[in-house]
Amino acid sequence: MPAVSKGDGMRGLAVFISDIRNCKSKEAEIKRINKELANIRSKFKGDKALDGYSKKKYVCKLLFIFLLGHDIDFGHMEAVNLLSSNRYTEKQIGYLFISVLVNSNSELIRLINNAIKNDLASRNPTFMGLALHCIANVGSREMAEAFAGEIPKILVAGDTMDSVKQSAALCLLRLYRTSPDFVPMGDWTSRVVHLLNDQHLGVVTAATSLITTLAQKNPEEFKTSVSLAVSRLSRIVTSASTDLQDYTYYFVPAPWLSVKLLRLLQCYPPPEDAAVRGRLTECLETILNKAQEPPKSKKVQHSNAKNAVLFEAISLIIHHDSEPNLLVRACNQLGQFLQHRETNLRYLALESMCTLASSEFSHEAVKTHIETVINALKTERDVSVRQRAVDLLYAMCDRSNAQQIVAEMLNYLETADYSIREEIVLKVAILAEKYAVDYTWYVDTILNLIRIAGDYVSEEVWYRVIQIVINRDDVQGYAAKTVFEALQAPACHENLVKVGGYILGEFGNLIAGDPRSSPLIQFNLLHSKFHLCSVPTRALLLSTYIKFVNLFPEIKTTIQDVLRSDSQLKNADVELQQRAVEYLRLSTIASTDILATVLEEMPPFPERESSILAKLKKKKGPGTVTDLEEIKKERNSDVNGGTESTPVNASTVALPDSPLQGSLAELVIGPRPRPSRLNSSHLAIHNLQTGIPPLFKGFFTSKSTPSPSADLLGLGAAPLTSSAPPPSTTGSLLVDVFSDSASVVAPLAPGSEDNFARFVCKNNGVLFENQLLQIGLKSEFRQNLGRMFIFYGNKTSTQFLNFTPTLICSDELQSSLNLQTKPVDPTVDGGAQVQQVVNIECISDFMEAPILNIQFRYGGTFQNISVKLPITLNKFFQPTEMASQDFFQRWKQLSNPQQEMQNIFKAKHPMDTEITKAKIIGFGSALLEEVDPNPANFVGAGIIHTKTTQIGCLLRLEPNLQAQMYRLTLRTSKETVSQRLCELLSEQF
Repeated sequence: MPAVSKGDGMRGLAVFISDIRNCKSKEAEIKRINKELANIRSKFKGDKALDGYSKKKYVCKLLFIFLLGHDIDFGHMEAVNLLSSNRYTEKQIGYLFISVLVNSNSELIRLINNAIKNDLASRNPTFMGLALHCIANVGSREMAEAFAGEIPKILVAGDTMDSVKQSAALCLLRLYRTSPDFVPMGDWTSRVVHLLNDQHLGVVTAATSLITTLAQKNPEEFKTSVSLAVSRLSRIVTSASTDLQDYTYYFVPAPWLSVKLLRLLQCYPPPEDAAVRGRLTECLETILNKAQEPPKSKKVQHSNAKNAVLFEAISLIIHHDSEPNLLVRACNQLGQFLQHRETNLRYLALESMCTLASSEFSHEAVKTHIETVINALKTERDVSVRQRAVDLLYAMCDRSNAQQIVAEMLNYLETADYSIREEIVLKVAILAEKYAVDYTWYVDTILNLIRIAGDYVSEEVWYRVIQIVINRDDVQGYAAKTVFEALQAPACHENLVKVGGYILGEFGNLIAGDPRSSPLIQFNLLHSKFHLCSVPTRALLLSTYIKFVNLFPEIKTTIQDVLRSDSQLKNADVELQQRAVEYLRLSTIASTDILATVLEEMPPFPERESSILAKLKKKKGPGTVTDLEEIKKERNSDVNGGTESTPVNASTVALPDSPLQGSLAELVIGPRPRPSRLNSSHLAIHNLQTGIPPLFKGFFTSKSTPSPSADLLGLGAAPLTSSAPPPSTTGSLLVDVFSDSASVVAPLAPGSEDNFARFVCKNNGVLFENQLLQIGLKSEFRQNLGRMFIFYGNKTSTQFLNFTPTLICSDELQSSLNLQTKPVDPTVDGGAQVQQVVNIECISDFMEAPILNIQFRYGGTFQNISVKLPITLNKFFQPTEMASQDFFQRWKQLSNPQQEMQNIFKAKHPMDTEITKAKIIGFGSALLEEVDPNPANFVGAGIIHTKTTQIGCLLRLEPNLQAQMYRLTLRTSKETVSQRLCELLSEQF
C-alpha cells in the first residue's frame, strides 16, 4: 500500500472525532453531529469547487457519523467522484464509503460500475485491488452481472500480480455464492485449477477456496484438481517448517492451506489413479505421524494449528472410508484425545469417533475405548461433551456390549442434565430393542427406564414396548408379571400405569392363577392408581376394566359397580362419561360370545420403522449419530462383519445370529395371520392419539378392511405418490426408505396438504417447515401470467449440498400450465436462504397442482421432500364488478346443468362474516355487495384468464348458522372449471 503523506492526516476529522468523544450526553453528541452535517452540506452545495483532500475529509466525516448510527442521505455523489482520483487515499475512502453506504438499487450504481471498470482496466495493482474489494463487499446481482465475466479473465491472465489474483479469486467466490447464475463456466475453469501449482501460496489458498465451492456444484469440471491438490498437499506436509517461512504458523507449515486442500479432496471419492492414491495415503500417514511427535512449542497456537490439520485429515479418512489401516490409526489418535485436558479436543475426538463407529473397518477399534468413554460420561464437567459421550456409546453399541452400555446409560440417566434426558431415554429404548437377545431383559430395561425418568419417556417409548409385547407370545406372561410387581410400588409414574393397564388388560389372565395376582387383586391394584391419573390414562384404565369383564367374569359385578358410580356416569369429562356408559351397557346386555368377540386380544402390529427411532431422528435432525447406519447405505455389511444381501435397517431387524431374528422380521415383513378386530384397549390408545370421541367408531367394519391398529404407533408409511412404485417386498421397502437415487420422488410431506389448502386464498407465507428446511412463497398473478418467488431457508448451521428443487407436472398438467424456473445454488450455507423464481403461464384450465420435489444432502444423509405447489386455477381469477340486474341475468344464462356445480357441506371453521368475505376476495373473485336478496348470502364474480380462452365465473355462498353448514354454488361456462373452483373453495370454510 502506498505510504500516506503528512497532508493526509485530516486534522479536521481528528478534531471532530475528539469533539464527539468529549460530549457529556447523547443530546450534546446529536447537536454536534447536526452542526457538522450542516457544515458539510453547505460545503458540498457551495459555489467553490472542493479539492480532493476536502472531499475525502468530509466523506470520512459522513462515514464516521454513519458508523455512530445516524442516517446519511447525501454525499454519495462526492464519494463517487473520489473514485476517479489518481491518489490512493482518496480513491480508498471513495470505495469505503460506497461499500458501506450505497444501496445496490441506487441510481449511482452505473457510475460506480464505470469507475470500477476503469480501475480494473488500468492494470494498476493497487487500484485493481480496491475495485475487486468493493465488488466483493457489495456483492449485488447488478455487480455480478456487470463483472462476473471480467474477473475470471483477470484471475487467469499471465501478467496479473499475485496480490490481485488473490483478490480476484475471493471476489469471484463471493459473486458465485450470491449470484451463481451470472458466473459462467468456460475455458477459464481448467486454468483456475492450475493455480493450485502457483508459486505464491496466498494465490493457492484463495484459489482452493474458490475451487472447493465450484466443485461442489460442478464436480466433473474440476476433477483434475484432485491430483494437483494431492501434489500440493504432499509438498506442504513433507516440508520442514523452515521451507515455507512466510506461511509457517508456530512451526506448522501453511496450516490454513492444508485444511482447505483436505476439504477440497472431500468433494471427491478416493482417487482412482494408484499413484495419486498412494501419495495421498502417504500424506495422511505423515499428518498422523506428526501428531505423535512431541510439540515444538508450548503455546496454544501451535497445538491449535497442528490439530486443525489433523482433524481435517481424519475427516478425509472417514469420508473415503476405504483404508482400514488409516481408519484404525485415526481412531487410536482420537482415543488419545479422549483424556486431553483441553475440553474442545475431547469434544472433537468424541464427535469424530461417532462417525468412525459406523465404519466396518474401525468399529472394533472404537469399541476398545469404551471404558474411557464411560468414564467421561461420569466425570466430564461440560454437558456438551457428556452428550457427545452418550452419542458415541450409542454409536459403538452392538450385541457384544449392549447390556453394559444400556446399564451405564441408565445409571447416568439418574443424574443426567434435564436438557438431554429425553434423548438418552430414546437411545436406551432403541438399543434395548435393537440388541435384545432375551426380551425379558428388554421389558426390564424399559420398565426401569420409566421408573428412573418417567417424565421423559415419550408416548413412542411406551407404545413401542406394548407393541413388542403383543407381537411376542413368549414374553407376554413375563411382561404381565413384571408390570404387576412394578405397580405395587407406592409411587408409580403415570407412564407405568399406562403400560400396566394395557398389558394386564391383554394378558392379566396369564398370571391370574397365582393367588398373589388374582383377578380381584389385579383390579384393585390398578383402581388404586385411578384417582391419581390424568383423563387420558383414566380412559385407558376404563378400557382395561371392560377387558377384565371378559377375562375374569368372577369380578364382573365389582367392575360394574365402579362403572355405575356417580364419579363415572356423571363425570365432567365427556370422554370418561361416554366410556363408562357404553362399557356398562356392553357388559350388561352383551352375551359371553359377543363380549369375547368385541374384546378380543389385540392382533400383532405390522411395522416399517421403529417409532422411537423416528422420534430420535426428529429430535436430533438427520445426519447425526442417530442414523449413521443410513449414511453407509451402499455398504451391505453390518458393523460386526456379518454380511446381508440387502441393506438392513438395524432398528427393526435383529442381527443375523440373534435367536429373535425371525419374530422381529415379522415386524417388517408383516404380521402372523390373525383376526384384525378393533377392541377397547386398542381404542383407548387410538383415541388418545386421534382424539376421536366415539368409542366404537368403525367397529363393525369388514375383516378385510385394515385395522387402525396397523398404524397405532405411527408406524405406517405415508402413501406413495403415483410417481414412486409401491413397495412389494422387504427389499424394495428399504430402498424406498433409504434411497439416494435422484429419480425417486418422495411422498408428500406430512401436513403439506393442509398448507396447500391455506394458500388457495393467499399468495404469501410459509408453505413447509421442518427442523431442517423452511420453504416460503411470495407470488403475484395477472390475467393468465404469474410469478412465484420460492425461498428455501436452511435452518441448521450445516451446509446443504447438491440442493436440487424440481417441479414435477403430470402430462396433462404440462399441456395446461407452462412453468419456467432457473436452477438454484446447489450449496445452501447454514442459516442462509436462497431464492428461486418460477414464471407461470396458464394455457388452459387445469385440475391438478404441480409437485415441488427438493433433494439435498445434509451431514452426509440424503433428504427428499415433496410438497404440493399452490398454483391453482383460481390464481388466474380477475375480479369483475357487476350490478344486481347484470349478475342475475348472467346467472340465468348459465343455467345448463353442466355449467353448475353445487356443494352442501359442514363448516370446518367458525362462521365469521368478515373472515368469509376475506376468503372470497382472496380466492380471486369480486365480492358483490347488495346483490343477493338475502343479505346473509355472499355472491362473487370474476373471469378466469387462460392463454386460449376467458371463462366467466359466478359464485353464491349461502351460510346456515343454525345448522353450521354452507351451500356453495358455482356457475361457469365450462363444467371442469365449475368443478375445480367448487372443490377449492369448499375446502376454505
